[in-house]
Amino acid sequence: MRELFSDKHKFTTWRRLWIALARAQKQLGLDISDTQLAELEAHVDDIDYEAAGQYERKFRHDVMAHIHAYGDVAPSAKGVIHLGATSQFVNCNTDLMILRDAFGLVARSLANAIDALARFAEEHRDLPCLGFTHYQPAQMTTVGKRAGLWCSEFVADLAEVERRLDTLEFRGVKGTTGTQASFLSLFAGDHEKVIQLDKMVAAEMGFDKTICITGQTYSRKIDAMGAQTLAGIGASVHKFCNDVRLLANLKELEEPFEKTQVGSSAMAYKRNPMRCERATALARFLMDVAQSPLHTAAEQWFERTLDDSANKRIAMSEAFLAADAILNIVTNVARGMVVYPAVVDAHIRAELPFMASENILMAAVQAGGDRQELHELIRQHSQAAAQQVKGEGKPNDLIERIKADPAFAAIDIDALLDPSAFVGRAPQQVDEFIAELADPVRARYARQLGQGGELNV
Repeated sequence: MRELFSDKHKFTTWRRLWIALARAQKQLGLDISDTQLAELEAHVDDIDYEAAGQYERKFRHDVMAHIHAYGDVAPSAKGVIHLGATSQFVNCNTDLMILRDAFGLVARSLANAIDALARFAEEHRDLPCLGFTHYQPAQMTTVGKRAGLWCSEFVADLAEVERRLDTLEFRGVKGTTGTQASFLSLFAGDHEKVIQLDKMVAAEMGFDKTICITGQTYSRKIDAMGAQTLAGIGASVHKFCNDVRLLANLKELEEPFEKTQVGSSAMAYKRNPMRCERATALARFLMDVAQSPLHTAAEQWFERTLDDSANKRIAMSEAFLAADAILNIVTNVARGMVVYPAVVDAHIRAELPFMASENILMAAVQAGGDRQELHELIRQHSQAAAQQVKGEGKPNDLIERIKADPAFAAIDIDALLDPSAFVGRAPQQVDEFIAELADPVRARYARQLGQGGELNV
């Protein structure tokens, strides 16, 4: 991702675009020689950045600076570089190519995160655990089902990324205000040749469609929509990593923790969820910086103003770099998460008496008891047990109280306390999610799975 947004990639892409433009113009009849094209092709990568910098200090224009620096090493072709084009021929088309390739990397990273979380969900599909609503104990689910929920949000993000890729078009060869007037002049008013030029350059750069109508630039709404897609990934990462941090506090689950890793410089026992903390920090940044391209799109006047340039160079590159980083962290964490079933079960046992009270009531009614009387008895026992837990810090003894009550003597209470009986279809829902949503992702990205997830710090 860093390479995509590097100066080298940007300026060599400019040169490739100039070559594609000249080659197409030659094929459509302009006086451009094979020698000129060969000289341009021979100097795609050997950019003299010092010379370009000197020219930019002179012209105060980066595109003109690089045109001159290119012309210095390809003197026979100097007169045909950038022929009929505006600066946005190289700027916009390069940015769209970077968008395409950057979203391709994001898609790969999402697929690996999805695969890792799906594996975790499969492994723990039927391990009961407490559900939480309002961060209060609620009806039970399974560890795998919860992982399926995390994973499903990344599946949705991938669908959005793929939509961006499927609909991304090339700016093409449009001229200074998008009218193609300069190219129409070059081809003596031949509209068909101008249309063909647009298509030929796009095809050489890997696009099968060009934007139908533009001003000087492609609509900055393309950046804004792309940034919002990245912001959605930020929200998914933040949600996943926050949940892991909360579960780490409960000691039910931990992110990977190496044998020599230090959690705190003072508290040697600490095992802080620092990877997930880093990811949530960057996710917040991503969600915030992704708003800037939306403002840029709104602020463009008529065919174009230049207040977009400095902003988009920062906002779009930082958004993609942040998305790349946090997805790498998610993949790393998901591949190495550790579950502590004994702690999970202990938390279940602490809350199960309350959750089982409805089942106990129904079983006692079926055994011949009066529903209203039994309900009142369970209410009284529940209040007493809750007071013991909250007021005295003692274990929940609701089951013992109910067992000691003669009104419930006719039922086998222990048989009603199997945690797996409280998770509904959670295991089956995991299976269905894997088959319907995760496996198709794995199939589409089979050759890219297993990549990423390495952290240096």
